[in-house]
Amino acid sequence: MLWRSAIFLLGSLAAVAQIRPPAVPLVAHDPYFSIWSMSDRLNQEGTKHWTGKPNTLTAYARIDGKTFRLMGREGRPSAELQQTRAEVTPTRTIYEFAGAGAAVGLTFFTPALPGDLDVLSRPLTYLEFTASATDGARHQIEIYFDAAADLVVNTPDQPAAAARFQLDGMPLLRMGSRDQPVLAKRGDDLRIDWGYLYLAADRADGVSAYAGDRNAARTAFDQTGRLPESDDFGDPRRGGPYLAYALALGTTGAQPASRYLMLAYDDLYAIEYFQRRERAWWRRNGADAADMLRTARKDHDSLLARSKQFDADLTADLRKTGGAKYADLAILAYRQALAAHKLVADADGTALYFPKENFSNGCIATVDVIYPSAPFTLLFSPRLLKAQLQPVMDYARMDRWRFPFAPHDLGTYPQANGQVYGGGERTEDNQMPVEESGNMLIMLAALARVEGNADYSARYWPQITKWAEYLKEKGLDPENQLSTDDFAGHLAHNANLSIKAILALGAYSQLAAMTGHPQDAARYRQTAQEFAKKWVELAIDGDHYKLAFDKPGTWSQKYNLVWDKLLGLNLFPKEIASREIAYYLTKQNQYGLPLDNRKDYTKLDWVLWTATLADTRADFDKIVAPAWQFANESASRVPLTDWYDTKTARMQGFQARSVVGGLFIPMLADPAMWKKYPTATR
Repeated sequence: MLWRSAIFLLGSLAAVAQIRPPAVPLVAHDPYFSIWSMSDRLNQEGTKHWTGKPNTLTAYARIDGKTFRLMGREGRPSAELQQTRAEVTPTRTIYEFAGAGAAVGLTFFTPALPGDLDVLSRPLTYLEFTASATDGARHQIEIYFDAAADLVVNTPDQPAAAARFQLDGMPLLRMGSRDQPVLAKRGDDLRIDWGYLYLAADRADGVSAYAGDRNAARTAFDQTGRLPESDDFGDPRRGGPYLAYALALGTTGAQPASRYLMLAYDDLYAIEYFQRRERAWWRRNGADAADMLRTARKDHDSLLARSKQFDADLTADLRKTGGAKYADLAILAYRQALAAHKLVADADGTALYFPKENFSNGCIATVDVIYPSAPFTLLFSPRLLKAQLQPVMDYARMDRWRFPFAPHDLGTYPQANGQVYGGGERTEDNQMPVEESGNMLIMLAALARVEGNADYSARYWPQITKWAEYLKEKGLDPENQLSTDDFAGHLAHNANLSIKAILALGAYSQLAAMTGHPQDAARYRQTAQEFAKKWVELAIDGDHYKLAFDKPGTWSQKYNLVWDKLLGLNLFPKEIASREIAYYLTKQNQYGLPLDNRKDYTKLDWVLWTATLADTRADFDKIVAPAWQFANESASRVPLTDWYDTKTARMQGFQARSVVGGLFIPMLADPAMWKKYPTATR
């Protein structure tokens, strides 16, 4: 994508309004430990789980004896500091406030470094507080922070219990549900109700900690800047106990004072995988919560330096690749893509990375969710892509999976015990045979391309070959079936799905060549070429290409075509993409390009895939700009939805899903970028 780099160098300093996120990531680790601010100001309303249910965190600053709210919205009245800054970077969310002669900062720092799995899998976020004087005087400043029992239960009627420990001579607070139903529930609109939330400080001096009734904690803090001397777990009918810390920053002048807290969640067991309870990756060698907190405290300074450098480098590269608006979208997607997954260790130590279909059906390890998110893992950590594919590949070669096509899913999160979609393992009805088989072959070829070998695919060659044979028979002109856009219903002769099948056959040809099967490589390459030629004849409709081969006067985004470019397959004439882009630019609405002619809704991930087909930076920008406007103006205040209306900017469904990892696909169109990040983060 040399055109992007060149034009960026000319225009990168142009002023562009910073995006207003529909929701802001605060603590974003996995589908259960995922806390967001869904308003413009952090002290405007309470913090929430990605599902929209309360996950309550509050923070206050006490300046010269008067308390001001920084975060949250509890019942008692309180003055607020004015929020003066809100910025999201890949690994940090930064807030700044001003008032009473002081500036106060609160940064949520999650060292989400995809090449360091030990750090990435650590379910711990640092809350960094800073304070300084702005009026030339000196001010006495204390910080209050608390976490509510709704972080450790699924519903408010579940009782929670708190406890206090000593960790290296410092207070450590813990809270969890009383019943501890480990991995007992599966489903979509759920929050965790097992394991334990932990709260710890950076050091002991100037710290007071308390577990109990919030009113008692707040009253003591407002009066003294400290918390009660003894815990009082309060009346469970008033919402259960709270964990609270007060930090004395001292008498502060123009030089900022700083402290941090650590908020962590140890789920004990994270995933059920074919009836085996799996530990989170960070726990694989026997570490417990105390070990995690000790290590996190020791690593803080080095992780902060690494993360700041990563943020700066990635932001610059995103802007170089696609401009400021594209960078805004990708940065907003970064932690969300990671937080819709859980990384665990199998019994033999193999890394397994499970996505959840957040607010689409709750499935776990869904292939057509892994596929749109794959640009993220292909760019940053091919090891994570293998960890996503591993459960699918192992399931597909079990005797219980008897179909000649790839599975759709492995169950309902957090229980990965076998497919549930479309009747599960019982029937072919309502499955996605062409979709999932094509997805798997394309992802495996992309993995081989970035790693420089196909060793991973070679381990599963019989299964992969079976899928290629199925696509050779069924892929050119698909029967009436679902695709990944299953909300649009069944469709026969789907032109975009046909593209996927044809490219998957080309991908299989590449894999065959890399694994010592030259005859298969030549034969499947020839088949893919013949199919591509037939596709043009079947799909052409004047100045564009049809939605379905039997439906003249229709159109659709051909987002799957991007892999012809990224994998260097060159199966389709280049003018197809050029013709489609020109046509799409006549069909855009205020907030983006519709998915096809049937409805005004679109998919954010596919819009970016389609934009990557553009031959010029100008056309790329024309497709990206309305998508940026959607995120900036949508009244749907939820973690970035990928399915929305292009006329109203309102969410149609889905939120907080991992598929936004697909927004990184323009980076794969630049060979230098694709080569840079996996090397740097392995």
